[in-house]
Parts: sequence; C-alpha cells; structure tokens
Amino acid sequence: MLADKTKLEACLAHLNINYDVIEHPPLHTSLAADELLLERPGTRLKNLFLRDNEGKRHFLVITAHNKQLDLKALSKQQGLSRLGFASSERLATYLKVAPGCVSMLALLNDKQNAVTVWLDQDIWFGELFHCHPFENTLTWILSKSDLETFFNHTGHQPRVMFLPSR
Repeated sequence: MLADKTKLEACLAHLNINYDVIEHPPLHTSLAADELLLERPGTRLKNLFLRDNEGKRHFLVITAHNKQLDLKALSKQQGLSRLGFASSERLATYLKVAPGCVSMLALLNDKQNAVTVWLDQDIWFGELFHCHPFENTLTWILSKSDLETFFNHTGHQPRVMFLPSR
C-alpha cells in the first residue's frame, strides 16, 4: 500500500517544519518539470531509487535535476559490483511511493532504515529544496535545516558526497 501524505503533513507539523506548496500537473521526471517552465525558488532535485546487483542494498540518490549520473563510476566509487534502478515493486515496498513520486520525504516510510541516502555535494550548498510529498502533483519547498531535522527524526543520516556524472 502506498503512503498517504496526511501522515507526512502530521509529522512535519509535529516537528514544526514549515514548507511552501506548489501545485502542478503530474511530473514523472525532472525533464517534465522543465517543460512547464515554472519559476520556483530553491534547488530542483533528481531522486533515484537504486539497488545493488544482488538486490540486498537500496539507495536513494539525490542530485541536481539536470545532472546525468554515471552509475558505473558510482558503483566503482562505492565498491559495489553494480548499481541499477530498483523496480516499482521495491520502491513501493521500501519507500511506499509510486515511480515519479520519489523524494527524500519518502524516507518517513522506511521504518527499517533499509535505504541508504546519498546526497550530491553539488546541491547541498542550497538553502531551499524541492520535494514531492508522496505524489507528483505537488512540490513542497523545505529549508535545509528543516530537512536535517526530518532526517534526524527518520533516523537517516545522508552521506554528502561527490556523485560522478557522464
């Protein structure tokens, strides 16, 4: 079963986290957002849900919306045999969202802390970040400090690192 954003809203209210809301047509990829030509403050993100070759480890990789990651180089950098995109079934199991709805806010649904978070150092300098709240018809804009509070609440400690590009 996929997550309902009312649980997320309640969590953020409990943590005293404020956010701005932008409504838009469904955005399944960061390229789809480009087509809308929306002017929004903050850093636009690309969120990739990956798995290792054996399917035992899962990763939420967050980078700039226009960066083309080199997964082969990232695998080598992290000492993994291979990284690939996780299936929609794995995405629903671990983060409880559908494809196109992934964001760091979905970590709320990873109660077992089975997902490792890698943040691209190239984006983490910003102060405001775009996140889908379990659905891709909304973008919530949250501050970096509020996201750090959220990470602490979920028990996820993102690793800020260099992510290789093609």
